Amino acid sequence: MSEESFTITDNRSGETVTVPIVDGTISSAALRELDKGMWFYDPAYMSTANCNSKITYIDGGNGILRYRGYPIEQLAEHSNFLEVCYLLLNGELPTEAEAEEWVHHITYHTYVHEDIAQFMKGLRYDAHPMGTLVSTVAALSTFYPEAKDISDPHNRLIQTHRLIAKMPTMAAFAYKNRLGLPYEYPVNHLGYTGNFLRMMWNVADPGYEPDPILTRALDILLILHADHEQNCSTTTMRTVGSSNADPYSAVAAATCGLYGPLHGGANEAVIHMLHDIGSFDNVTAYVEKVKSGETLLQGFGHRVYKSYDPRATIIKKTADQVFEVTGLNPLLDIAMKLEEVALNDPYFIDRNLYPNVDFYSGLIYEAMGFPMDMFTVLFAIGRTPGWLAHWQEMLDDPEQKIYRPRQMYTGPDERDYVPISNR
Repeated sequence: MSEESFTITDNRSGETVTVPIVDGTISSAALRELDKGMWFYDPAYMSTANCNSKITYIDGGNGILRYRGYPIEQLAEHSNFLEVCYLLLNGELPTEAEAEEWVHHITYHTYVHEDIAQFMKGLRYDAHPMGTLVSTVAALSTFYPEAKDISDPHNRLIQTHRLIAKMPTMAAFAYKNRLGLPYEYPVNHLGYTGNFLRMMWNVADPGYEPDPILTRALDILLILHADHEQNCSTTTMRTVGSSNADPYSAVAAATCGLYGPLHGGANEAVIHMLHDIGSFDNVTAYVEKVKSGETLLQGFGHRVYKSYDPRATIIKKTADQVFEVTGLNPLLDIAMKLEEVALNDPYFIDRNLYPNVDFYSGLIYEAMGFPMDMFTVLFAIGRTPGWLAHWQEMLDDPEQKIYRPRQMYTGPDERDYVPISNR
């Protein structure tokens, strides 16, 4: 932990205060000692840290991402998604005994109440899978009313097991519901990710098992999406959770945040862009349109990363393995040419526009057979343990209270009511 400080003087009163800087973060409480009625205007929280957290570390300038101190590269290569879930929630990698118990608890809760299945069937046949998922996660709070007792750590743990376990089941049901196909129930010996792929793709084949290479590839993608610090959906999880709402309601709210195209829909936008480009020969002309401001370059740049997104490097390697099984995605040549042109053009280099995690993930999902409207659903499955880890951390943090940011009022001064006949 690095500590520095600076001194600031209020030119209205002449009062001076010393403001500490801890790990590059300024304490607003120290500044407010000068004026208790002063607030800080920070649109979109671009410069605001709303919490202390031990979960995820990001160094955007150097392209570093770590979960609980472990580099994402090592976790993607050696770990699995359920082990990463345990790490995010507990702070340490599990021992063999702890891992066995953890997997047992998750596996035990993969089935959903049959009334939940009927609830999902009650939605429109063409309902967007994310809309279905949001509604169903929220509905779970009515099936587990004891979840409202968030003061009990053991009770919170049970709900955590349920949410991680049931997200793939509800996701697969949402997909099958849209096609009018019968739901495929969990077969837990296949493991978390394999079981999900079976629920997605199997129709009446009791011996069906997904390809192990594709299963491992999806597991890696879930790991890469498991947490990413204080993004929109995670901040939503903390905001709703700060009111002491039950975890199902908070996860449903976080899923709504993810539903927005500026957050969870980025990889879908990449696929649309590649289709719009149309062919390898059109890439250069498209890049010129981007530079002139006529269109946007999807899948490049990041709010936090100012160099190459480390997750994009891992996904690019994973894509090669997937395409060996599925065959090349016809959009791949366009994507690779686009990346090559952008990485060698000063326009993009000067603006730190490097490929991010969304640039290749959509190509992998499409090659595996997922329709584009399922991409964000897959994101939600992967991000659930991160949301829950932050929710749990917030509840255990004595500094946290119900979230209540302030505003800078820019409306009219006081004025008198005018009867309608005189307006």
